[in-house]
Amino acid sequence: MFNIFEHPWGLITAAIITLLVLLMVCRIFPEKRHWWQLALPALLAVAAFGFDFLVETDLEKIKAVISTGVKAVEEENPDAIEAIISDNYHDSYHETKARLMFSCRSRLLEPLVEKNIARIVAIDISPPTATATSTMRIVFDKRSLIYQNFKSEVHTKVKLDLQKQLDNNWLINRVEILEMDRQPVNWRDIKQARW
Repeated sequence: MFNIFEHPWGLITAAIITLLVLLMVCRIFPEKRHWWQLALPALLAVAAFGFDFLVETDLEKIKAVISTGVKAVEEENPDAIEAIISDNYHDSYHETKARLMFSCRSRLLEPLVEKNIARIVAIDISPPTATATSTMRIVFDKRSLIYQNFKSEVHTKVKLDLQKQLDNNWLINRVEILEMDRQPVNWRDIKQARW
């Protein structure tokens, strides 16, 4: 189904078609030409940008949560990570949000990430849940132990499960690592690698 809030180009297209039709009608029937007729396409175009600016869709909210998480890891900010994690968080290694946050805080004590470059591959939204798959290129800080002992960067693929909250915001309630440098891995493999 077409969602005008996610696709403002639909109204832009309607504005352009309306303008073309009005120009043709005004050329064929010059006596029917009025200045206010050209306001209709302009109004449609303004409405398209207004809807896009004023209404934040679920897709935009999910992308913002993912972006916040990527930036928080890059800035080594566990408090920002905690803010986007659901209270009922669990994954195949961390049984609770508290365990995840303990792991995050201990990893982010020292310099770790210089830059995260993320690309969202897919988002499947079925309110009140959503699943996102993202690839990331993580460039490690030159001062980090991983950079000094293992490698300078790693390519990962992760799957995030998100849940819509009562306030209509989305929070992450599960993160699973799917690949690392195009090899299948999971949380246990990461733990055994002792990174």
